[in-house]
Amino acid sequence: MRKVLLSATVALLIAGCSEFPGVYKIDIPQGNVVTQEMVDQLRPGMTPAQVRYVMGTPLVNDSFSANRWDYIYSIKEGGKPRSQERISLFFEGGKLSRLSGDFRPGTTPDTP
Repeated sequence: MRKVLLSATVALLIAGCSEFPGVYKIDIPQGNVVTQEMVDQLRPGMTPAQVRYVMGTPLVNDSFSANRWDYIYSIKEGGKPRSQERISLFFEGGKLSRLSGDFRPGTTPDTP
């Protein structure tokens, strides 16, 4: 009986410790990786095929608006809070018309 009680106590103590020192925590990326260089390649008037070539397939297809593509990327690096970036692209008449989100075109220092 004493061994069972001791084993249960040790198991509870181990389960209660959420932060073991030296334990590797993996990074958990989700979504489309979007970089500023990719956004800088976007131009008004691009076709959806051209945008898909630059940005990849959008993560979210809005079933209520086929003219909006959403790219969302989130990462939880081990032991750090989750960070998230997003960009939405809008099409009018089958051409890229505008974008909104965490990226702005032309903010790379090398861009004229």
